[in-house]
Amino acid sequence: MTNRLKALALASLCATPLAAEPVKITLLGVGDVYAFDGDGKQGGFARLNAVARAERAANPNFLYLFDGDMLSPSLISGFDKGQNTVELTNLVPFDLAVPGNHDFDFGPENFAEKMKASKYPWAAINIEGIEGLGGVMVKEVAGVKIALIPVAQDTSPQVANTGALVFSPTVDTAIEAAKAARKEGADLVVGVVQTDVYNDLKLVHSRAFDVVLSGDDHQYGTSYDGVTAYVETSVDARHLSPVDLMVDVTEKDGKRVVKWTPSFRFIDTALVTPDPETQALVDGYKADLDAKLNVVIGKTETALDSRRNVVRGEESAMGNLIADAMRAAVGADVALMNGGGIRADRTYDAGVELTRRDILTELPFGNTVALTEIPGSQLLAALENAVSQVEKGSGRFAQVSGVSFVYDASAEPGKRVSEVMVGGAALEADKLYKVAVNNFILDGGDGYDALGGGRLINDTGAGVLVANAVMAYVEKAGTVAPAVEGRIKALGQ
Repeated sequence: MTNRLKALALASLCATPLAAEPVKITLLGVGDVYAFDGDGKQGGFARLNAVARAERAANPNFLYLFDGDMLSPSLISGFDKGQNTVELTNLVPFDLAVPGNHDFDFGPENFAEKMKASKYPWAAINIEGIEGLGGVMVKEVAGVKIALIPVAQDTSPQVANTGALVFSPTVDTAIEAAKAARKEGADLVVGVVQTDVYNDLKLVHSRAFDVVLSGDDHQYGTSYDGVTAYVETSVDARHLSPVDLMVDVTEKDGKRVVKWTPSFRFIDTALVTPDPETQALVDGYKADLDAKLNVVIGKTETALDSRRNVVRGEESAMGNLIADAMRAAVGADVALMNGGGIRADRTYDAGVELTRRDILTELPFGNTVALTEIPGSQLLAALENAVSQVEKGSGRFAQVSGVSFVYDASAEPGKRVSEVMVGGAALEADKLYKVAVNNFILDGGDGYDALGGGRLINDTGAGVLVANAVMAYVEKAGTVAPAVEGRIKALGQ
């Protein structure tokens, strides 16, 4: 552990009087809150703020903790780069916030600007290069010393625009800091982390933490193995789980003895009355966006599906529509779109009208369409990358146009793809192909290093936005009918 980390972790761990009797301490963790109004009925900041206000009023021994991702992606963030989320959370400030990977989508300079505008502290012990970003925080609550271990996702440079920031390993750094805090006298050690469930399990199984509050997976879940209480904090504040810890601090043989038991509560925010002050801000944002975006651009004859598990794991009609539009926009042989860049997480019935709002909700990142020329060997490597983590639901899974292939998820990553066809002919390793991609994966995002080094045909800095390419494609057609047609086949399915 660095001297800086030790200092941040240990500075506040001083002697504290014993609690006179057991105390209830409430922890509320939340993360991955993108849509300012949720879906209009569940989630969103007005309902989240209502819950946080109520929890704080009910118990002064309350910690409100954010575990990553709010500045991006969302429909409105394409206009204000996440400023709306800062204004909304400043109404009910967090005790601590950890940056998620998507908080760097608009670059580290934008994150630093938004951090300074926040009325609460941001921290991550495994990021170097951001002035003012804090480290381990120790809070004394009702005589109980709580060490908050804030940790960001070390894969952020692969999926976001982190610039020159340096990320140390999520799991190793977190466990080292947790053990150090415990050694120096923390009564409770709480991990506030943004990382996937595989790393969450490593943190839980390390037995270094009393509580782990984690974001990133867009799921809700709780568990307790007798040592560590764990909450996966949902998405858009749809479901919340305050954790009540009954903590008893005593002294035995001259040593401080801490015992605690957790109680998980479940809150479906569809049943929560929005906070009025926050709702007033939300209504203003909605009115502004409605004027800009509720414009019909066309119709789909077929059903569309952009649910997270679909676009990150199989061919989808929405993915095909987007990839076809990208290929048409620049006259490419092939188009690849990373599933993690498709974000609306919804379905569309056949026959519905499509609006600007729909497309910009699906494609909120502001990426441009790039056209590069690469040999078939590099295209094959890119497809291998696309399915290299399909079992994890990774955002690198590709939606494609102009190409078809078969893959075997049981094979070793890098050796999964076969039967690649481009334009009805077998892929040739030495043949040059024009490939449309977004500028994020062209730059190596989501592990697409194989796309680099080709002949760049168009200027990505002035390229058409992916969202604009899709809107133009739908408007020109008037009616589209994308369908799942066997572009991507998994063995065994």
